[in-house]
Amino acid sequence: MSKQITKKIVLVLTVALMLTSLVGCGGGNEADVTQKDELIVATAYDAKSLDPHAVNEVAASNVMVQIYNSLLALDDNGELVPSLAESYEQVDDITYKFTIKKGVKFHNGEEMTVDDVVFSLQRAATSPAVANLFGDIDVDSFEIIDDATFSFKLKNPNTGFLYNLMHPGASVLCQKAVEEAGDNYAMNPVGTGPFKFVDWKKGDRIELERFEDYWGEKPAFKKMVIRAIPEATNRTIELESGGVDVAYEISANDIERIEENEDLQLTRLVDNQTQYLGFNNKKEPFNDVRVRQAIRYALDIPSIVETAWKGVGSVAIGPMSPNINYYNSNIKQYEYNVEKAKELLAEAGYGNGFKTKLWTNEKQERIDMATIIQSQLKEVGIEVEVEILEWGSYLEKLANGEQEMFIIGWTGQSSDPDLALYGPLSKETLGAGANFSFFENDRVNELLLQGRRMKDSPEREAIYYEIQEIHAEETPWIPLCHGEAVIGSQKYVKNLKLTPFGFHPLYRITFGE
Repeated sequence: MSKQITKKIVLVLTVALMLTSLVGCGGGNEADVTQKDELIVATAYDAKSLDPHAVNEVAASNVMVQIYNSLLALDDNGELVPSLAESYEQVDDITYKFTIKKGVKFHNGEEMTVDDVVFSLQRAATSPAVANLFGDIDVDSFEIIDDATFSFKLKNPNTGFLYNLMHPGASVLCQKAVEEAGDNYAMNPVGTGPFKFVDWKKGDRIELERFEDYWGEKPAFKKMVIRAIPEATNRTIELESGGVDVAYEISANDIERIEENEDLQLTRLVDNQTQYLGFNNKKEPFNDVRVRQAIRYALDIPSIVETAWKGVGSVAIGPMSPNINYYNSNIKQYEYNVEKAKELLAEAGYGNGFKTKLWTNEKQERIDMATIIQSQLKEVGIEVEVEILEWGSYLEKLANGEQEMFIIGWTGQSSDPDLALYGPLSKETLGAGANFSFFENDRVNELLLQGRRMKDSPEREAIYYEIQEIHAEETPWIPLCHGEAVIGSQKYVKNLKLTPFGFHPLYRITFGE
């Protein structure tokens, strides 16, 4: 063999070895993927706050479920199981007794005590943002029995109350950390969860780090970065380029792109959300039920939903998801009827229509729905100006009652109808408590309280059926569509478990081929 041929063979082998080395460094084989130490997630919105008692919204909850734990949790079958609680007992209709786990540490090194748990529940009970969940707690009833056990009472029976204790609003906080941080606590959260807070660049990203003293099973990776990327197409591009591992709220327009990409995967789950067109019932002309009904007749909702969502989710016929117990599929329906809409507007004194504003946030499907609604309402003389607001500002303005019309969603945090209807319909939750329509109806409020206090039965079913019937007649807001979580991820992302609540336990994720 000549020296020239030998040199060529050596050169080829050297190049091959270099390429093999490069592939290994790039994470293309199983060994490298399984050693990946960082999870990067793209979400649609930045959190408004990381104080569990200051907000009740999905963007914040998506971060908080990684940082905090509650007394109870849901298992993969949707059953309540102890989390920070070692055990629990419902002593009678209004009395609950808990024993907490010992040795659980907060991220600041403090050991969790009964005092921390009592402090957290009392704080939740007096916070407007989560009043619909915890307002029934009698804050003066807490009794510390020993260093691990306490009891408390509710002001009234609440059938779904135990499910509330798995909500992020029931997170256990470190009393010392809250009091030391004062008004800055929302930017310095301290929990007992699998990840601890590191940094927050508002409008950009939140950085978390694995808590090495976590009481439960430790995550497989050390760092989690949650990036706020409002534009859906940009989230998909980041996923395709490898800039993120997981991307939330994949647009209907991008589903096929991900399904056809052999390096990516799509995970879908019908969730508990109902998106709706809301009215400020305190402002003219929306304080007139005829105007609200006229708008309902003027909208071809199936075409709006199909055009905007392209098969994601389903058309809504009522105020809560079909996933929720006592869903009423036989309530009054409004057919698309422009002439009926014009007739009702004339009866209400708006025969020539009126001008109004319709708010939505940056979510593209909501913008699309708003644009179609704008076009359809023009046919009955209603001139609509669509305004797109940043998420945090949007929530603040809704809570303050500045809106006229708006598009938003509400998600039931369990299968119990109390969590699906009390927040957006009770007069106790006007504004910050999630009743953004500022709807007040004495009969509905009476029924909501009866339903909350009554055990599951045919009588309880009748109550929630009636609430849904009154909602259909009064039309405080118009249900548009029921939700579906659509999340894209890299193929190497394993154990991505979705929940129907809109926030997901990302700390369970592992990496592998």
